[in-house]
Amino acid sequence: MNKRTLLKAILAALDAEVQTFVRAAKSAHAEATDPQSRAENKYDTRGLEASYLAAGQARQVRELEAAVAAFASLAPQKFAAGDPIGLGALVELEQGGVRNHYFIGPCAGGTEATVAGKTVLVITPQSPLGGQLHGRKQGERLELLLGGAKRPATVMAVS
Repeated sequence: MNKRTLLKAILAALDAEVQTFVRAAKSAHAEATDPQSRAENKYDTRGLEASYLAAGQARQVRELEAAVAAFASLAPQKFAAGDPIGLGALVELEQGGVRNHYFIGPCAGGTEATVAGKTVLVITPQSPLGGQLHGRKQGERLELLLGGAKRPATVMAVS
């Protein structure tokens, strides 16, 4: 799988999320500042709730924009078969006969991108899975502790 293509797909997914949250933040801001949202009595909190929502969505937009910048500046790094998993690695992991693809990114864990018919999930080194994969190498068998249960897995490829 071409990492440049993967990074472009991740950036496209993040850009789409940014646009969604920008629209939502604008809508919540309009709701918060609408004259109809003014409190009719001391128990009416519609306007206040809308302003909290707008602030949270604006914060989410800032975080996503920072993620876009981080991925835009991330240079595709090549990993040889014996190299340990680190930031920028594309990892193929087999668990129970199922192969999953993960990209170790600087942020935006949980973002999915599809390239060449394969779905790749972005995970960070700080995530439970990312922390357990860090430093592992192709061919290693390991017991992943996920959701309180140990699950056998094999690192099939690191690129």
